[in-house]
Amino acid sequence: MNFREKTVQKNYVYRGKIINVRCDDALLPDGSPCKREIVEHSGGAAVLYVKEGAVLLVKQFRYAYGEELYEIPAGKLEKGEDPAVTAARELEEEAGLVPERMEHLFTLYPTPGYTNEKIYIYRAEGVKAGHVHLDEGEFLTSAFYPLQEVQNMIARGEIKDAKTIVAVQHILLKQLNMR
Repeated sequence: MNFREKTVQKNYVYRGKIINVRCDDALLPDGSPCKREIVEHSGGAAVLYVKEGAVLLVKQFRYAYGEELYEIPAGKLEKGEDPAVTAARELEEEAGLVPERMEHLFTLYPTPGYTNEKIYIYRAEGVKAGHVHLDEGEFLTSAFYPLQEVQNMIARGEIKDAKTIVAVQHILLKQLNMR
């Protein structure tokens, strides 16, 4: 069976700097009409950097959740920007580190039920010192945490960010497969 739904009309409710919100008229696979609420987002890129068995994490307050979260460095894609460039830029902006190479690990669909956002996850290699230069209105700290401690933080529910959890689990699985 074909599960594809057909867009009849895109109806924009809100257009903002970071997101657009639509309430589309669509048709289900059987031809029945339906509404689809969509949050358009340009996407983001995140970077996993592991140095001597320790993972770089940033800690920042996330207004939508009302709490401070641990995350791998990440940021929003600028229009037409290569996700690898975004990831490298965020690594320098947030942690003062400049990668020589970026390896694309995977692309994550964080919330497929209502948004088209994609997050491109990279691994940084050949990293050298640069300069921290946070965006205006951005407040965060960065630090390295031993991989075992990061695993424990995930298990205790201290790390809640999906892209960070998936990236860390990815490297742990790779390590297991290399044995």
